[in-house]
Amino acid sequence: MVKFQGVDYFDIQSLLNEEETLVRDTVREFTDDHIIPIIEKHNRAGTFPVELVPKMADLGMFGSTLPAKYGCAEMNNVAYGLVMQELERGDSGIRSFASVQSALVMYPIYTFGSDAHKDFWLPKLASGKAIGCFGLTEPDYGSNPAGMITRAEEKGIVIS
Repeated sequence: MVKFQGVDYFDIQSLLNEEETLVRDTVREFTDDHIIPIIEKHNRAGTFPVELVPKMADLGMFGSTLPAKYGCAEMNNVAYGLVMQELERGDSGIRSFASVQSALVMYPIYTFGSDAHKDFWLPKLASGKAIGCFGLTEPDYGSNPAGMITRAEEKGIVIS
């Protein structure tokens, strides 16, 4: 199989540092080797390739920009964008999975969670041992977060 090379009309490569290039090339290879060969089968079957989750976690694709103390890669935002770009090239659903896990689940916990929440959830989410989700669509408002009427209610759950 011929590996993806890409065309860099704007010479973006010249703007990337060594780490960013390494991240891009690593995720590019992952996409070529692990996503593209299987994604059509999963698309036809209506399934998600859960076998990719541990591999993605091992490469630091979840919570990429968050601190290493939580098992995250501490990438800069450009590197994170390159991860998402390469995953998107393979499959939009897999890219969405990684970006929701990172930006809509882990980042809010890191930014707004207590130390106990961070210590409990972020390592599990970074390793792929826990999978987060993001609820956006409701019957009356579609995908309009400002119109959402669903609310979370604390039930006294204690994280130990």
